[in-house]
Amino acid sequence: MAVNYSAKEEADGHPSGGVGVPGGAAVGGGGGSSGGGAVKTRKPDNTAFKQQRLPAWQPILTAGTVLPAFFIIGLIFIPIGIGIFVTSNNIREYEIDYTGTEPSSPCNKCLNVSWDSTPPCTCTINFTLEHSFESNVFMYYGLSNFYQNHRRYVKSRDDSQLNGDNSSLLNPSKECEPYRTNEDKPIAPCGAIANSMFNDTLELYRIDNDTRTPITLIKKGIAWWTDKNVKFRNPTGDGNNLTALFQGTTKPVNWPKPVYMLDSEPDNNGFINEDFIVWMRTAALPTFRKLYRLIERKNNLQPTLQAGNYSLEIAYNYPVHSFDGRKRMILSTISWMGGKNPFLGIAYITVGSICFFLGVVLLIIHHKYGNRNTSADIPN
Repeated sequence: MAVNYSAKEEADGHPSGGVGVPGGAAVGGGGGSSGGGAVKTRKPDNTAFKQQRLPAWQPILTAGTVLPAFFIIGLIFIPIGIGIFVTSNNIREYEIDYTGTEPSSPCNKCLNVSWDSTPPCTCTINFTLEHSFESNVFMYYGLSNFYQNHRRYVKSRDDSQLNGDNSSLLNPSKECEPYRTNEDKPIAPCGAIANSMFNDTLELYRIDNDTRTPITLIKKGIAWWTDKNVKFRNPTGDGNNLTALFQGTTKPVNWPKPVYMLDSEPDNNGFINEDFIVWMRTAALPTFRKLYRLIERKNNLQPTLQAGNYSLEIAYNYPVHSFDGRKRMILSTISWMGGKNPFLGIAYITVGSICFFLGVVLLIIHHKYGNRNTSADIPN
């Protein structure tokens, strides 16, 4: 006698094509299997999460909740924006473009300088500060049309080598190609970023009655603490003999001297040289500035840089004319919010003004149309 199972019975987990017999055995074309197991089902567990019974909250947007929110955002953002904008405008900043593309520029003679010019081309630019710089002054160099964010450029480095790993020092990463080796010797530091390191020398003088007084420029403390103390390390060994530590390596192609001769002070030489560390932190935009030196205020009675005449003496080593780049020197003070940047204040003022304006418009609409009868009943 043939026994047929319905579709419902098959869905409940019974084997198709077999006959159930006492003892839990199944006989039929579907093969035998021992019974007694839990019935399989695709039904989710009866929990609040799987059955979507979790408590939920959805805001009801009414005029009483939306209008105050617009006005509160406007009243908070506008004063904050005004404060940030005024603070930014109070920051002193002076900028000199010394690229030398103009024929009248003192640096025009150095426009086509090469990486290994000997002796280096020098030029002097005189300028006048109309206002005194009261607090500590930060000296930056700026580059334009220089794409440090290019994918191949950003990857062209060996972080293990820069962290002092001895094996990576003599066997740099292949990411550094084509600046990995030179004359069958590994390059230290390798890669395109290190090879293109900024190497102009900037010196600042105050001119008073035809007397030039040099301004003390501090070269330490310009790099991030984490970079100086964590990410960058010299190779392990005798730290007082960097020449021996870097034995068997060669300098980058465009460098005039090897990495262990960047500075005369041991704690600012080799891979932990702060000028080198600052350069290795790549910029996100093609026009950028990087910290070059610090000018500290000596006493509270006199400004750091008094208003008057100054001169900038430049050892012009870094070529930018080939890619239509520009070079700048920037003197700037800072505030609690950092350097001069009016964008953040303008953004706060703009957002606050828009919210306040929308609040007024919605308030007028609500006052004019909010009490209108919304009944859909057709009057008799």
